[in-house]
Amino acid sequence: MLSPVLARADAVEALRSFVQTVQSGRSPFTQVVTAPDGAKKKTSSGEFEFQRPNRFRFDYTKPYEQQIVADGQKVWLYDVDLNQVTVRAFDQVLGSTPAALLAGGNLDRDFTLQADADAGGLQWVQAQPKAKEGQIRQLRVGFRGKELAAIELVDALGQRSRLDFGRFEPNVTLAATRFKFTAPTGADVLQQ
Repeated sequence: MLSPVLARADAVEALRSFVQTVQSGRSPFTQVVTAPDGAKKKTSSGEFEFQRPNRFRFDYTKPYEQQIVADGQKVWLYDVDLNQVTVRAFDQVLGSTPAALLAGGNLDRDFTLQADADAGGLQWVQAQPKAKEGQIRQLRVGFRGKELAAIELVDALGQRSRLDFGRFEPNVTLAATRFKFTAPTGADVLQQ
């Protein structure tokens, strides 16, 4: 049996190995956003895909349809109900975010890694963003063995978001078109 210190060190190595060896991935996810006072705020679900470098896609299906697509240059957020697209430069959005951790960026340049206590059947890694001006105060990544299982973050306002991944598929072939976005006809497009 591994000692708790060795098990936690293995979680840091699992993250390093994931970043080095997993070039693409796909997984359904559930996201729970909790207010700073602990009251449950919102639960959503959908599918997440990424392709290194710097391409990712979140397709939210419940409770509202929404797409977030990054092509390496821009990030497109499409709210289906509002028929509205918000476009931002990739560098303005990514920073030290979970997407940066999974889809691009430089792990050692952008984050300080430290093993965290195992909890909920997962081995956790604290990935502290080095950029102090970012919107993320705390970021943790949970692994079940070598499999990505969860990401938890606390933003600058104290709001907690947790994404739980199910059936994560590493190194899948994803069509380049998955990371291209064309605004639907009639949609309002806001450049930021």
